[in-house]
Amino acid sequence: MTPQFLASNHKKIGLLEANRGNYDQLNEERYRSYIRVLYLPAGYTLTIDFRQFTTKTNSLFFINANQYFAVQQAGSKPGLLLYYNRDFYCVQIHDEEVACDGLLFNNVFEIPMLALPAGEHRAISAILQQIGEEFSAQLSSREEMIRTYLKQIIIRATRLWKQRHQAQAEPSNDMEFFRSFNRLVEIHFREKHGLADYAGLLAMTPKTLNKKLARIHVLRPNDLIKDRILLEAKRLLTYTPMSIKEIAYHLGYDDPAYFNRLFTLKNQCTPAAFRKQYLAEEVAE
Repeated sequence: MTPQFLASNHKKIGLLEANRGNYDQLNEERYRSYIRVLYLPAGYTLTIDFRQFTTKTNSLFFINANQYFAVQQAGSKPGLLLYYNRDFYCVQIHDEEVACDGLLFNNVFEIPMLALPAGEHRAISAILQQIGEEFSAQLSSREEMIRTYLKQIIIRATRLWKQRHQAQAEPSNDMEFFRSFNRLVEIHFREKHGLADYAGLLAMTPKTLNKKLARIHVLRPNDLIKDRILLEAKRLLTYTPMSIKEIAYHLGYDDPAYFNRLFTLKNQCTPAAFRKQYLAEEVAE
């Protein structure tokens, strides 16, 4: 498949095939500023934000513009990378339409990897094929048609995520509450570090916040907050030249020594050791 790309004013969207001959193109710097939907059949190995995944069946990944990923191995069948900027489609602005913010994107609990059941795989494959056809055809309103297909993928994936993570006995508003909490953490994690901060934003006590998230069997909210902060710290240590002191200040810690202790406690190594290990692995590759 020839790479496809559409730009209109500031709106940009592209489609790129991944296979054994060119999968390393997905790792190129030029795609990192885009929001990405990655469709991969079985046999692919990739790393997203320091976690490795291997696909055992047809799978979807939702990767935000501030997330890093790299494909290390390709399967026998081709995959697809659909990438676009916020001007083309912003999930935060259109959240009422697709209800995915905090689940597929900006999820502090887990990176969304969706293994697709057979029926859903056929539907997603058909939508991706239609997107490819729209890129190739010089028809009127193709930008809006592609945007409509993108929304279909996001909506179907959000439904599937909720079905898999919400037990039948749990009320649906618990999952919506979890989504709201995730979104607040993503917005405020640089300046709000404590459980009481988010309980206040949600107009409840810290005890109530703990109980509500316990019902859907996720990490305690305090751990989710710290994990999001430290994920950002790892990104900055890995992909920027910022000093450890600068990273601490950037993440809202006036005391770099406290930040150093927190990072070491959660990761079993100091920030300096983490950066050194990553750089050594990059050289080895």
